[in-house]
Amino acid sequence: MDSGPHQLDDVVVSAARSYTVAGKSPRKITVISRQQIEDQMAISEDPGAVLANLIPSYSPSRQKLSNAGETFRGRTPQFLIDGVPQSNPLRNGGRSSYTIDLSMVERIEVIHGASAEHGLGATGGIINFVTRRPEQPGFHQHVGVSLTSDDDVQSNGLGHKLDYRFTGQTERWDIVAAASRQERGLFYDGRDRVIGFAYPGEIQDSTSHDLFLKAGYWLDDNQNIIVSANRFELEGNHDYRAVPGDRANGIPTGAAKGGAEGDPMFNKVTTLRASYSHGNWLGNQIDAQIYHQDFEGQFGALRSGSFQDPALAPAGTLLDQTRNESEKLGSQFTLKRRGLFADRVDLAAGFDALSDETRQRLVLTDRVYVPETEYRNYAGFLQLGLRATERLAFSGGARHEYAKLKVDGYRTVAANGSVRVGGGDPDFEETLYNIGLTYQLADDIQLFANYSEGFGMPDVGRVLRGIDQPGQDVDTLLALEPIVTDNRELGLRLNGERTRFEISYFESDSDYGERLSERNGVYVVNREKVEIKGVEASLDWRINDAHQLGLTYAHQKGESDTDGNGTVDTTLSGISLAPNRFGARWGARWNDDLRSLVQVNHYFDRSFDQPDLDFDGYTLVDASLVRKLPVGRLKAGVENLFDKDYVSYYSQAARASNDFYFTGRGRVYTLGYEVDF
Repeated sequence: MDSGPHQLDDVVVSAARSYTVAGKSPRKITVISRQQIEDQMAISEDPGAVLANLIPSYSPSRQKLSNAGETFRGRTPQFLIDGVPQSNPLRNGGRSSYTIDLSMVERIEVIHGASAEHGLGATGGIINFVTRRPEQPGFHQHVGVSLTSDDDVQSNGLGHKLDYRFTGQTERWDIVAAASRQERGLFYDGRDRVIGFAYPGEIQDSTSHDLFLKAGYWLDDNQNIIVSANRFELEGNHDYRAVPGDRANGIPTGAAKGGAEGDPMFNKVTTLRASYSHGNWLGNQIDAQIYHQDFEGQFGALRSGSFQDPALAPAGTLLDQTRNESEKLGSQFTLKRRGLFADRVDLAAGFDALSDETRQRLVLTDRVYVPETEYRNYAGFLQLGLRATERLAFSGGARHEYAKLKVDGYRTVAANGSVRVGGGDPDFEETLYNIGLTYQLADDIQLFANYSEGFGMPDVGRVLRGIDQPGQDVDTLLALEPIVTDNRELGLRLNGERTRFEISYFESDSDYGERLSERNGVYVVNREKVEIKGVEASLDWRINDAHQLGLTYAHQKGESDTDGNGTVDTTLSGISLAPNRFGARWGARWNDDLRSLVQVNHYFDRSFDQPDLDFDGYTLVDASLVRKLPVGRLKAGVENLFDKDYVSYYSQAARASNDFYFTGRGRVYTLGYEVDF
């Protein structure tokens, strides 16, 4: 039974463009196995919760459709599906983790720290969802059903999920076809109060479905073609309205039935991919893919001050809502060669191209909120691996990015003065470097160190929609300069027969970074120097063949330069930093038919420069049980086993608002049955 992410050390990490094996690279890499995903899904289907439970430096889940504030090492992660970008950094609406149902995912590859492997957006790291493939020859089917309820089994808190999967494998063909549908009820907290609705995005009282198809054909023993498509939709049922809380008096944001305004919130995402690989072209390995992603994310309706226009309605009365729309078309080409120069050198080279068109509309009044932004990116890279001795190995490389941004002239919304902004097409060039080493102190002890750079853009949409001074044009806006993040890391691994331990210290700096702050109820972008440092540690101990114990610890702190004097002076808030935390997991296989998991996450108190964002820590306990039956498997899970009443980390530490003062879910039961045939 897997109890920790280090169980898959022999897995080649596809998210890394060079030949990289988890547990043997000069940087921290986590591979979350299918069984770990299933163990977590028995407790919660929320991707944010799954990631937070298994990645120590990932922020606690908001339990919302919006993952804004769910950071990785204090910065933004880049989400991928089979290497296809899902993040929308030009107008980051915080919806990029909800683009695929986890039942379609074989494993999750996590590269910790800034990385340029896939270009734009990975200033905190890479999270790559690798989709399923046939596990054995022949034709097989899977059916699963699950029911979810709060601990009082209230009718409006009930939810259910159905999923089906067909796999086929012949001498030439590999096929996976799958579908899922999920209904979510209301969420209740530890005091049996309905948890409030958030206009940036909700998963409670919603319906989602996912359709997935993947087909591969082997031209010969070395050549393979794969095409895949995934269509994911999640839409609110629009039956409830938010009820503001009273933060000063400890009254959380709530919800009431009826009166929902505007149109339902949703995520609608289509990801298409075609790839070609050749395992031995003149001694080289070739991997190439083209992809297309179409994303729509609609937010809830409200009477935001930034939506008001006296020409349309009296001030303070105009209701509107926004929709982010993004379309990506890209390609990646990689050539790898192993074993050069007496089997001491590995080489990887490649070229990527990306076109991203993004805009944000005010839906109910059909206005432009963020003008269409065209982003073109071309990048070439070269990566080298050198085994200097039997114990010492080096890696290093460079990636050169050329990016061009094109925005036509536009007029801002009335709340920003309806000022005319001149268009422009600024371009940027950056060469991003990485270097790393591993040193084998002993057969089971390894030191590793690396320096890597990541490349990103600020939230361009926030910058463009926030302009309120006339005479500006896109070409001269300093705030559109890119973010280059430097990541330095030093670590140690111990891989014993029964014990696996890893600890790393990291620093993540950007001279011209990005910090979000709230102004008049709207987040704005501040371009400032940012420095983050932290420690991650994990221990997996196989006590015996039946019992495994996993321990994790993460500590991070960060500051920004708010006065522009070149020295960081202000502590980052919870919108950027995850809380310091300690986690424990105990996995047991009682016999061939029964296994269990108990996990504990303790989030430590934290103080910030802004006292009303101080965080009171909390401890959550989850448990699950899987029982093999004569036909199929029965799964039972309990989230928040002791029904802890708490206010979420984001609501305490990210923003002081009566509308965003959310409690976390109380005790939740999940019962499921699945059968393979």
